[in-house]
Amino acid sequence: MIKAKTLKQGDSIGIITPSAAAPVKFKARYNRGLNQLRKMGFHIIEGKCSNKSQAYRSSTIKERSEEINELIYNKKVKAIISTIGGANSNSLLPYIDYEHLKKDPKIFMGYSDVTALLLGIYAKTGLTTFYGPAIVPSFGEFPELLPKGKEYFENVVQLNRRAPYTIEIPEYWTEEMIDWSTQDREKQMVQNDGWKCLKPGSATGRIIGGNLNTMSGFIASDYFPSVKDSILFIEDSFKDMATQERSLSMLKVAGVFDEIKGLIVGKHEHFDDLNSPFTIEDLLLEILGDTNIPIITNVDIGHTFPSHVFPIGIGIELDASNGCITFLEDAVME
Repeated sequence: MIKAKTLKQGDSIGIITPSAAAPVKFKARYNRGLNQLRKMGFHIIEGKCSNKSQAYRSSTIKERSEEINELIYNKKVKAIISTIGGANSNSLLPYIDYEHLKKDPKIFMGYSDVTALLLGIYAKTGLTTFYGPAIVPSFGEFPELLPKGKEYFENVVQLNRRAPYTIEIPEYWTEEMIDWSTQDREKQMVQNDGWKCLKPGSATGRIIGGNLNTMSGFIASDYFPSVKDSILFIEDSFKDMATQERSLSMLKVAGVFDEIKGLIVGKHEHFDDLNSPFTIEDLLLEILGDTNIPIITNVDIGHTFPSHVFPIGIGIELDASNGCITFLEDAVME
């Protein structure tokens, strides 16, 4: 496994837009996100697709791939963070210079559709990548990045906490949607019900995962890492029960549930149960069948806020019986 160096104040962060054209559509929020990082002491190097828009995507596959590689080649850049997700980051997987990234490891962070890049890079290089905040939805929050979101970011990539440590359950969370173009108040936070044990037990392994819907675009390819003996985490956003049955069954038929040692399921932003006479947890157990692994659900990772940063590839312990997730190693090097 390869690890990048700790992110320090004064370092340069490269900004990529590998899918949706959020910087153009939500310019004020994008700029607020960049300014948030500047206030935290970082320099910003914007990728060339940050000012481009082609309907559902920022630019061509060629230009989006070049944007990433140009920041990989830039020796000043210590971290690369995505502006947002979208639907088509998987298009870029064949064109990233993985060999150069192995020689000059950088922190690579994003979530949602950026799952394709995070897992693809990890599969091809062994470099720990980071399922964490993106510029527009997270760093660009109104009026600023949530304090807990900032804390979780700094804990992992700036080594404000050293492993081993058990990550906390935030006291409050939100999935409230406010139009980004007109937002003039903070989102309403609600009491967190906590993390739920769906199947008891404990296990240790490498943590691997991301957005469940995105996985369908590259699962079983050379860009999808081995999950054998790992702890898998999955999360999703704005999906319904029928879609979740399809996606979870995709993992089942691909043999994923037979190889992993434990499962972490994140909070699902605005889930539609389609008036089903069963819960999403019931559905998951139905699909798993007699697979007996520890499972914890309702975890704060992904599309709800605040969300933890999960470093893909590090060793963790999942204690589902007690609702605990412990990072067993640091994700970056000093």
